[in-house]
Amino acid sequence: MARPRRHDPERRERIVDAALRVVARRGITGLSHRTAAAEADVPLGSTTYHFASLDELLVAALRKACEGFGRRLRAHPSLADPAAGLAPALAGLLAEWLDGARAGTELEYELYLAALRRPALRPVAAEWTEAVAAVLARRTDPATARAAIALMDGICLQVLLTGGRYDEGYAREMLARVLREDPPAAGRGAAGDRGAGGPEEGPNPTAGGSSQPPEERTDS
Repeated sequence: MARPRRHDPERRERIVDAALRVVARRGITGLSHRTAAAEADVPLGSTTYHFASLDELLVAALRKACEGFGRRLRAHPSLADPAAGLAPALAGLLAEWLDGARAGTELEYELYLAALRRPALRPVAAEWTEAVAAVLARRTDPATARAAIALMDGICLQVLLTGGRYDEGYAREMLARVLREDPPAAGRGAAGDRGAGGPEEGPNPTAGGSSQPPEERTDS
């Protein structure tokens, strides 16, 4: 009778971390048991022992990549305070995610979107959505929680795919609409306070285009 496998948790975690580094540098197509083993500095047989297939390794990598945002979300004090605005809290978390560590966010979304082509990853992607929705549902209803997640995903993807800057004010206002919270204070709306692209306001031009006040103009 075959003995059950005894995985080494530390080595397994080391291989997963190595896989994440490989994907960050080379993308999904650059990951293999061989490249993960080389990155982790372990024998090739060690990766195939702990992960029978590449999909199994990607599942573990995606699950670990998704842990960061969920952990920050669960620890955020606004979720436990009904008087605190949820929209500002979520917009601020996205700022940390996109402005503070964009490379890590790109890695997470690359693995997340890999589920489009790799069905084995879809349950993990669904787990992440369900976990975040469960946390947000403490402050709103489940359907609204899912709508907020869809909005956050859309904003993140637009920023990552276009290389643009994250507009926290815009995210805050749109999330407030979805969550049915009070809108942001005047002057901090959709244009936000991060690189708003609206036209600059100045004094209205006087009649005839003169910069002189009307009382000081003389007719020629």
